[in-house]
Amino acid sequence: MKKFGSALALVFVVVLGAYQALIFYDNNFRYGRMRETPAIKPHEEPLLPMEAGVVPLAGGDGLLRLTPVEELSPPFALDDPARRERGRAVYFTFCAQCHGPHYDGQGTVGQSFAPLPTDLRSAVVQGKPAAELFRTVSYGIPGGRQPALDTTIPIADRWSVVAFIGSLGPRP
Repeated sequence: MKKFGSALALVFVVVLGAYQALIFYDNNFRYGRMRETPAIKPHEEPLLPMEAGVVPLAGGDGLLRLTPVEELSPPFALDDPARRERGRAVYFTFCAQCHGPHYDGQGTVGQSFAPLPTDLRSAVVQGKPAAELFRTVSYGIPGGRQPALDTTIPIADRWSVVAFIGSLGPRP
């Protein structure tokens, strides 16, 4: 019993000594009191006002993702030549690596896939509603190889890609 009491007293003395060493360090060294450093003092000065429009109050991808495909509609006419040209530029920046320059799934990257990426001029793709194509471009195909591009391409540019794909027409 004396051994146990001695061991317990030794542990108590060591813990008390460590605590006293920390208190001494905290009180006597320049960097000892973290709570008093300038980086830790919150709200010493008034917070900067937030610029208007930083936090969206309407629209945005969160709402688009939740909107049923039947209710999605483009913010502009899909037959606008300027939008189609913008869609072509975005396509060749983000999509042509897989779908190819001839829209047939024979892109540099796409050739290594089995099965090949979708032929964008196929009757299946050309027969889909624009909103469904937008959802596929934006959020990918679950379990498929089409990546979600909602964080890569702005909303208007995704609609422009849809306009461009629709302008290709079915393959003869």
